[in-house]
Amino acid sequence: MQMAQVFELVREDLQKVDAECRRNIASEGGLIAHVGEYIILSGGKRIRPMLLLLCARLCGYQGERQIPIGTVLEFIHTATLLHDDVIDQATQRRGNPSAHTIWGSTASVLVGDFLFAKAFHLMVQDGDLRILNILSEMTTRIARGEIHELVKSYDVTLGEEEYLEIIRDKTACLFSAACQIGGVLGGVSPERVDALAGLGMRLGMAFQLVDDTLDYTPAGEGFGKDPGTDLREGKVTLPLIYTLQKCTAEERERIASIIGGEEEIQPGGFQATQEIITKWGGVDYTMEQARRYVEEAKGLLALLPPAPERDALLAVADYIVERKA
Repeated sequence: MQMAQVFELVREDLQKVDAECRRNIASEGGLIAHVGEYIILSGGKRIRPMLLLLCARLCGYQGERQIPIGTVLEFIHTATLLHDDVIDQATQRRGNPSAHTIWGSTASVLVGDFLFAKAFHLMVQDGDLRILNILSEMTTRIARGEIHELVKSYDVTLGEEEYLEIIRDKTACLFSAACQIGGVLGGVSPERVDALAGLGMRLGMAFQLVDDTLDYTPAGEGFGKDPGTDLREGKVTLPLIYTLQKCTAEERERIASIIGGEEEIQPGGFQATQEIITKWGGVDYTMEQARRYVEEAKGLLALLPPAPERDALLAVADYIVERKA
């Protein structure tokens, strides 16, 4: 199954999620409507709501609760993007100017706060304590992961296991919650709910690892991400972590001076780091780990019944590791 077929499978419900997002934002008017619409409706594949919709249908759910819950997932994700761009002083998001470069950092942070609050309002309206627990735990983990990443900025001693813990919290847990809630909506056994949670966690890990590689490859430009962005923001990601473990002492010192600010991270500094990462296979190693997570996710899908939705989830898994091509 191709991704175009996946979108067609859930097209109607994805359109409902988009409409619900738009309705909740437009009703507020003013700055909230302007900033919210700009970031939420500016693109993106809606992968998190898509995973929710596919997992719910795979588990036999036929109601409408997935629409507001999909909106919750998109609002939480968007809130983190608004906050991240302010923290990182990122100038681009999905190929467009980031919101804080247009409306300012204060407005971006406050609209992000509103989206978090609105998401919790919608959660409470759903009324299912199991889902509320999943989503509240997830938002706590996201905040913890963001703080952990901030503390480790520019830290070239960051190890692989600690880095994986960071992205498990700040990125993968949202994928996991989306899939897990699909199982809860479908009323499947706890074992299948756990399998779906594990599926989403692995897809989220793979998604972030592929994103990490885009910082050191020209493919990143096609995703609205300039190569070198992570390096300039002091983010020590897996391609760099692996390289620092393998490279010579001289190369390690050079990278440390570049990311530590002793050298201005201009094209020369980034190019030097990129060459060292390429030499030691940092991008290749990261992609290997992403593919391993995807294969584990596919193994969990084998525990679920054959259905078009399962085929669609397999296609999403493949898309995650192929999306830089």
